[in-house]
Amino acid sequence: MGLKKILLPVVGFVFFLVSGCAYKLSSNSIPTELKTVNVGFFDNNAPLVVSNLSQTFTEALKTRIRTTTSLSIVNGEGDANITGAITDYRSVPVSIQSVNNNAPPIAGAQALTLSIKTKFDYPANKALSFDQTFTKSINYSGNLAAQEQTLIQTLTRQIIDDIFSKAFNNW
Repeated sequence: MGLKKILLPVVGFVFFLVSGCAYKLSSNSIPTELKTVNVGFFDNNAPLVVSNLSQTFTEALKTRIRTTTSLSIVNGEGDANITGAITDYRSVPVSIQSVNNNAPPIAGAQALTLSIKTKFDYPANKALSFDQTFTKSINYSGNLAAQEQTLIQTLTRQIIDDIFSKAFNNW
């Protein structure tokens, strides 16, 4: 009976701490007056164009805002506006390997890089606005075409995390 009296408050306190931390980690620093956001279409201005990259990125950003905030996405002017463009998409060798002495060296691994220029405009508080390029790279080996869509999803998620944190968490 004495052990039960001690453990119950301790378990309750630990639960309170854990649930409180989870709430803090998932909360955003969105001003209460910010209710709507317009997310413009992110045109692909990169030298190398993937046909679905603009649509994929734009929709993934909208989905992130819809699922993790109470903001409404609107067409036309919102309380805040997010616009931008894909400025770079490329694959470059990051390591070289030699097959044998008579053959030219080949790429042992490649890096796929994606850069998105993003403008977050919040007229009610210009201090929260920004105009910044976010860039991420991921290494891969083998045929790019076979894994390109999976790599794009990974890079898109990473860049959206950065944009979201900058716009809504004020990090």
